[in-house]
Amino acid sequence: MKLSAEAKKLKKGILEEYGIDDAAGLRILETACEAFDRMRAAQKAIQEDGMTVTDRWNQIKAHPLCSVERDARAQFLAALKALNLDIEPLQNGPGRPAGRR
Repeated sequence: MKLSAEAKKLKKGILEEYGIDDAAGLRILETACEAFDRMRAAQKAIQEDGMTVTDRWNQIKAHPLCSVERDARAQFLAALKALNLDIEPLQNGPGRPAGRR
């Protein structure tokens, strides 16, 4: 799956901040970015169409992509958790994380 510019920027930032270089970590990060893109695509469609749709019986229902957005967000956060990114990023020394200015 080709990543969007936003997901590529996210991936690059995480790679720089956390120094992920093992095969498993890179694959988990790729999966996280794919889920991120899926979440963003669903959010865009929901924003364009509205949170609800009317079915063929004229009943108001949640937009079908609301569940896609929810699931993609959960997958994204689970992948980040699997990478243990809830810890502080690598640092050169006291103060700001490595790679930031």
